[in-house]
Amino acid sequence: MLKTITYTNIPTYKTLLKQIAQLQILIGFIMLGPALVGVIYAEWYSVAGFLISSAVAIISGYLIKTLLGTTKEPEQKHAMAIAALGWIMAIFIGGIPFYVIAHITPDELMQSFVPAGMDYQSSLHNFKNYLHCVFESTSAYTTTGFTMAYHEPSIGKSLLFYRSFANFFGGAGFIIMALAVFKHLPGYGTSMLYSSEFSGEKLKTSVISTAKAIWKVYAGITLTMALYLFIGTWIILPDYPLGENLFDAINHAMAGQATGGFSTLDNSIAEYNSAGMEILHILPMFLGALSFPFFFKLILSKNPAMFWKDIQTRGIIVACIVGSILTGLLLTYSNAVPNPMREGIFQFVSALSTTGWQTSNIAVWDDSSILFIVFVAMVVGGAAGATVGGIKVIRALILQKGLRWQINKVFLPKSAIKSLSFNHKRWLPEEMNAELARAAMYTILYLVILFICTIITVQLMPEGFTLADALFETTSAQSTVGLSNGITDPSMDPKLEIVFIIQMLAGRLEIIPLLVLIRIIFFGTKSRML
Repeated sequence: MLKTITYTNIPTYKTLLKQIAQLQILIGFIMLGPALVGVIYAEWYSVAGFLISSAVAIISGYLIKTLLGTTKEPEQKHAMAIAALGWIMAIFIGGIPFYVIAHITPDELMQSFVPAGMDYQSSLHNFKNYLHCVFESTSAYTTTGFTMAYHEPSIGKSLLFYRSFANFFGGAGFIIMALAVFKHLPGYGTSMLYSSEFSGEKLKTSVISTAKAIWKVYAGITLTMALYLFIGTWIILPDYPLGENLFDAINHAMAGQATGGFSTLDNSIAEYNSAGMEILHILPMFLGALSFPFFFKLILSKNPAMFWKDIQTRGIIVACIVGSILTGLLLTYSNAVPNPMREGIFQFVSALSTTGWQTSNIAVWDDSSILFIVFVAMVVGGAAGATVGGIKVIRALILQKGLRWQINKVFLPKSAIKSLSFNHKRWLPEEMNAELARAAMYTILYLVILFICTIITVQLMPEGFTLADALFETTSAQSTVGLSNGITDPSMDPKLEIVFIIQMLAGRLEIIPLLVLIRIIFFGTKSRML
């Protein structure tokens, strides 16, 4: 039974709604960027759709913020709920442009978005279903990459840009962006909000300065990758139209650095049909898997040796090399795809970085290859403090280090100090046990939810798919990867679509904020004895 909202609860709900209203205003301003792209490409119905959606978000957010007046400072129990509610608001508000544009754009104009020589129906029709709009928005802002637009070019340039733009802003996080923009939040509340969304260490002494530093590093790398992709494409594919090259490079840079995986092309990176282009796009995926604190320290120190000294970065480098080769060998042994090493390397890096760009038909992979990439790449993910999903490399390293420590200390004499060195720090037994417990708790929680969602997927997925297929798709959703074997489709069961939406959201928020929100809804914010 839901907890009754009493007078004593009102300040709590006002605090939550005030912060969420500020985030909603930011979402509204984000929508103005794609509107400008619509002007450039003369997609006037899309421009109107974005302006309407932006006005709805900004005006309603401003009214809520004004009517609530002064609210108390967010506490830790509020911060987690603000993060969860803020993201839920974002995906529903973020779906409005898809819905509005799909309904106001004439059918004949929709078909004009379909590339010349193609006879399929525009995928913009799919967004007349608002659940598909929310799914696309969730996938975009959580940087997953699943899509209801199975023919991407047919939805128009402005919506394509909006998906990548949403990847970009969702990658670093709305709350991190809000902290950089709204500077008036008090110290403790600011710290709690920062911790609720960002799992990396602070880069500077103040949270506001850290938020600004994160966005500077993030934007700088993204701009560099856009230039890198533009020049690289021009060299590898000199006949590729420069206008399309520039559009692809900007969108793929945003999606790559955010490990979001959306593409402007019909078949993702495979559309280029070029081994050189696949190699070119590995670098943005790899860099997207690395943490913001690492980049910040690298820029300050200007020491390339940090790529090996940083424990998470070193782990990702080793995993990419070894995992890619093993995936290629498994695909070679199964004889499932025409270019096993080439496809295995790209898909493994895409899965480990949780980017989701795709160059292989995973539906024809054998179970061994699928299970390997699920548990070695997708479940683990990239670095804590990056835009990735999964349990994160640092937790995986803590678990393996803790297991070795637990075994080895059995053989030590009773008088020995059972400390250990990890990540350039010396940890006492109490510290190691605490870190190990936190990593184990999250990993177990992640796997339990994954198990439940896999069982649900088996019951709801279309015929012709296996248990391994279901595990692959649910892991891809929960780790915000976006690689698909075909289960994710506009014709999928709506209940399964909702399950994937919840998984994508839980994966982006690392589960705990959603559980805190549920606890507040059912039991309020008062302390309860266990």
